[in-house]
This record gives sequence, C-alpha cells and structure tokens, in this order.
Amino acid sequence: MVKFEKKRIDTCTFEAAAAFDVNNDGYLDIVCGENWYEGPDFKKKHKMCDVLPEGEYFDDFSDYPMDVNGNGYMDIITGGWWGKTLRWRENPGAAGGEWKIHDIDECGCIETTRFYDVDNCGREEIFPNTPGEPQAFYKLDVDKDGKGKGTFTKYVISEGGSGHGMGVGDIDGDGKMEVILQKGILHMPEGGPCAGLWTFTEEYAFTWGASVPLLVYDVNKDGLADIIVGNGHGYGLWWYEQGKDESGKRTWTEHTIDTAWAQYHDIQLCDIDGDGELELVTGKRYRAHCGNDPGDNDPVFVCYYKITDGRFSRYVIDFGEEADGGAGAGIFLWLADINGNGKPDIVAPGKTGLYLFTNLG
Repeated sequence: MVKFEKKRIDTCTFEAAAAFDVNNDGYLDIVCGENWYEGPDFKKKHKMCDVLPEGEYFDDFSDYPMDVNGNGYMDIITGGWWGKTLRWRENPGAAGGEWKIHDIDECGCIETTRFYDVDNCGREEIFPNTPGEPQAFYKLDVDKDGKGKGTFTKYVISEGGSGHGMGVGDIDGDGKMEVILQKGILHMPEGGPCAGLWTFTEEYAFTWGASVPLLVYDVNKDGLADIIVGNGHGYGLWWYEQGKDESGKRTWTEHTIDTAWAQYHDIQLCDIDGDGELELVTGKRYRAHCGNDPGDNDPVFVCYYKITDGRFSRYVIDFGEEADGGAGAGIFLWLADINGNGKPDIVAPGKTGLYLFTNLG
C-alpha cells in the first residue's frame, strides 16, 4: 500500500482545485476556488477574484489550467451550476493582483467540466457536463504559431439533453473518441469531431447521478474498452464490461466495485503506486446535495483501488468525520507530482477544506 503525508492547506470550502505554475517561478502552485497558494510550501495565499456563493456551494466546479491568450501564463477554465456560464480567468502575470473574468458562453447549468483532446491537435477541448442541455465542446482559437487568441469556437454535437455524467474514450476501438453520457454513447462523424452532430446510440442507462467523468478503460484486459462509473449522489461504484452477443452487437454487463461508500462524483485513473498499471483514485464529495443524498453525511474518504483481473481492491488514504479533519475529493480533484519526486500526489478540495496528500511511495 502507498503511504501518503496529509497536509491541510486551507479551511476554504471550494470543491475544485488544480496544481500548475501560476507565476512561472518553476514551482507548482495550488489553485482552489478564489485563491492560489504559492509553491513549494503553499503557505502564501493570494486572492484571485470573488466567486459567487450559493448556500453551501460556490459557483466554481472546475479549475483547469490553459494559456487562453497565449502570453505564456496559465489561465483558468471554470464554470458552475448557478451562473450557467463557462468562463476563463485571466492570469495577470508578473503584475500580480486580481484575475479578470471572461465569459466564454452561457451554456446552462454546469455539473462540472472535463478536458479532452478529441481532434489530436495537442491541446484539450473543453467539455462542460450540462445535464439539461445538448452536449457541446469548445475549442480554443489559436494563431498561426499555435498560441491562444483569447476566444473559443463552440461545437454542438448532440440534440438531446446530456444527462448527469460524461466522459470520453475509444469505446469501439476504431481510433476515434466517443463521448460517453448518462444514457448512451455519441459517435464521432466521419469528417471528424467538428463536422456536425455526432450519432447517438442508447446502449445502457444510468438512472442516477453518474460520476463526472465516466471512465473508459479495459478493466479485464480482454481488448474491449469497459466503463467505470460512480454514483455521484448516492452509494456505489461499478464497472460495465463490454461484450458481444451472437450477432456481434455490443453488450454491457454490470459488475459491483464497492457499495459501502457514497458520493463518488470524481473518479480518475493514475499509476499511484508506480507499478506500471493504472489505479482508480477517488474520494467522497461531502454533502454533495447538502445532506439530501443517501450517505451525504457519512464519514469522508480519499482512496484508491488496485485493478487486477477485473477485480478492484480498495486502499484507504484518508477516512474520518468532517469535524475531525477528514478529507474528501470535492467535485474536481487534481493528481500531479507536486514535489518533483516522480510520484503522483493528490490535491483534494471540498466542503471539509483543501488538502494535499503527498505520495511517499
């Protein structure tokens, strides 16, 4: 089992975080909600901007680094449920101070946002999960040198509502990415991801609030991509095995990973123990619906699962009551080698505070 050193960075209750070099000094910094914390010790805190509060929440459900305006400093892509707007925050660079907020699009209520390079351009496209709206993605406009121009182009790829849950991966092994939604799969058109509406096939249906992301991964190493999904608003974590019936039609068989714990809203794959195989890293989104979900007030946790021959074994990184300093995973956790020792660390935000778990191996 991997050992971790736990450090509480702040008592703030934002649910998204990231780690990148904010000020170009060579050290990774931590960004969370309206603040950033200077590396390498994260003791110096800087206010970026005000973030809209809404009850127990803040309207900040992703903090993703991207050099939007091409000036060599990483900006932040964000958005939330109540503002219904995808935004980018402009890094002020060497001058410092507050970050200017720019609207990208009023796209509807954003559950959270994910980032995938679906056209192999070397830069991630922006995929907000907007459950009540058609699925779309946003591509950064760049100049002849490949630098961001500060604007985006929107591509709507479906007609119906996306539902709660979204991910991207090559389901059918044709080398092209599919978009995995709550009730089925969007298939890229022949002309590429920007060539119009994608074809939808309903092959399964998660009738509950599926995790964001949904993960595409060959769990049992049989050459077929499977789907890993958590219940973001209740108990349970599962994987769906892809198969073929006698006619060659794709089938999905449900396998339980864990039903003891709840609120697996963010799930990620990472080689956390350095053995060359991917592990499933996740944690609880504490009070995901402010005490109204099954298991909302259960003890919080951060953990990983080793995957062996289709079986998942849970290893606990942190577990405990919120009042005793237990950490969760919020809605947008971050995995990165923070201290440069070659091992992935975990930045875990949430309603219990902002934590750093340093991987000791």
